[in-house]
Amino acid sequence: MPLGLGNKKKSKAKDTSRLVDSEAAAPPPAAAAAPAGAGSASRLQFHAQLAHGSPTGRVEGFGSARELYTKVAEAFGIAPAEIMFCTLNTHKVDMDKLLGAQIGLEDFIFAHIKGKRKEVEVLKSDDMLGLTVTDNGAGCAFIKRIKEGSLMDQIKMICVGDHIESINGKDVSDCRHYEVAKMLKDLEKGQVFKLQLIEPRKAFEEIEPRSTGRALTEAKISRGRETLRLRTKGPATVEEMPSEVEEKAIKKVDELLETYMGIRDIELAATMVEAGRDKKNPDEFAVALDETLGDFAFPDEFVFDVWGAIGDAKQGRLE
Repeated sequence: MPLGLGNKKKSKAKDTSRLVDSEAAAPPPAAAAAPAGAGSASRLQFHAQLAHGSPTGRVEGFGSARELYTKVAEAFGIAPAEIMFCTLNTHKVDMDKLLGAQIGLEDFIFAHIKGKRKEVEVLKSDDMLGLTVTDNGAGCAFIKRIKEGSLMDQIKMICVGDHIESINGKDVSDCRHYEVAKMLKDLEKGQVFKLQLIEPRKAFEEIEPRSTGRALTEAKISRGRETLRLRTKGPATVEEMPSEVEEKAIKKVDELLETYMGIRDIELAATMVEAGRDKKNPDEFAVALDETLGDFAFPDEFVFDVWGAIGDAKQGRLE
């Protein structure tokens, strides 16, 4: 049974210096706090485990998702590219707990790494596949949601959390999620296409009985009001949790991203809401989006709907 670094007993070796002395799958500490006197986001320290089972590691000194994966990989002696995505406060493949643009200062990080490869052929009998694609912010696109009753829902080999490695033999492992979603959308109806997928490694459930009666529960970890905001451009910052109005706006914009582009991306949605925070009209908002997110080339209709969602949230019209 693979238990990561749990099988290696080293005293103070350099490659395990970031590991907390604990049994594999042991419950995490109550909080991951900053070291005494920490005055910047880069000095905050978080606890982490590999989701399939490992000792507990400490990670710090990161300012983006890509840097976070590098730090986690260093702590556990694996390649950063092996990390598919991270969840907060749960080892399960739970897309509601997916690490996005923000990490609560008391959140515990679980890193899901690549497991078995699988290949599946699909007849595109419908224009809509029923997949929602997101990525980890470091070049790994994976399936975030499968619509119930959709074409993909009927293929049981395809699962939420699977990394899309190639489409019809074309390597897309380093493509952003919106590029992968567009490739899938552009596939010709009535044709058979081939997907190569990688599922997250699964072993945690088998070792869980070792900590019977001490299992991690959400009640043992509380999200602090302060969070570490990871940014694609610029340094990470410690901020207050988004206001209720902003959270509603971000959720709605994330839904619009799925409707228009077939992707989900909380970080992207949060960045768009932030861009519209002090704008007075949709034209100013469109200019701000073009300056910060020009690579996406959003259609005008989408930009207008996002502006409307931000306005609706400010006016209390969103549930």
